[in-house]
Amino acid sequence: MSALEWYAHKSLGDGIFWIQERFYESGNRANIWLDHGAKEDAACRPLLAVATHVHFDHSGGLYQFDRVAVHHAEAEALARGDNFETVTWLSDSEVVRAPSPGWRARQFRVQAVQPTLILQDGDVINLGDRQLTVMHMPGHSRGSICLHDKDRKILFSGDVVYDGSLIDWLPYSRISDYVGTCERLIELVDRGLVEKVLPGHFNTFGAERLFRLASNYISKAGICHKVSTFAMRSLASLALRVTNSRTSP
Repeated sequence: MSALEWYAHKSLGDGIFWIQERFYESGNRANIWLDHGAKEDAACRPLLAVATHVHFDHSGGLYQFDRVAVHHAEAEALARGDNFETVTWLSDSEVVRAPSPGWRARQFRVQAVQPTLILQDGDVINLGDRQLTVMHMPGHSRGSICLHDKDRKILFSGDVVYDGSLIDWLPYSRISDYVGTCERLIELVDRGLVEKVLPGHFNTFGAERLFRLASNYISKAGICHKVSTFAMRSLASLALRVTNSRTSP
């Protein structure tokens, strides 16, 4: 099956393209954003694929790229193919057309990838006629980042924020970090630095919705939320360890 068959895509204008897998029907189906600059593209082989974090739905295809960028907090996990930290958890029912004969979800592993570019907060990815500033935004995972185009007021947000319930109960999630991240998102809105958010899942949205999502998270992050999240994280960690031990070679 060719890439054109496997992926849906459309232009959003201004050199930005939305790409998504067609035959992976799951809430984990991720958005892939191609930002076409005058110098190079971000997230387009053979140039540079930027991982907003290393969870399997965002990192599973990185081995196909010649150049890969990731935040330093998750670079080691990607380099060793850590399927616990990448939260590799996939079922056959989510894949409506197998990518190859005999393919099974239980055999899927995030392949180890040696990053060619290690990112830090404040780094700038220069695409020639546009620059993307790296913003380390932990909480969902310890190496989660956003990419901010200040000139166009666009935020590529990964799983830091999307139009849905924010997940903070995975093995390397941390509520206190997420609160700080949401405060930083609110500051971007207050300063008029974001008008459009291109998230890791679901649909795009604007500054007002970004403000509401971040504010709502902060308001609910009390003791009751922390207790329930701790229980969820414990269950998720146990399930992931069992799943990955069964699929280890």
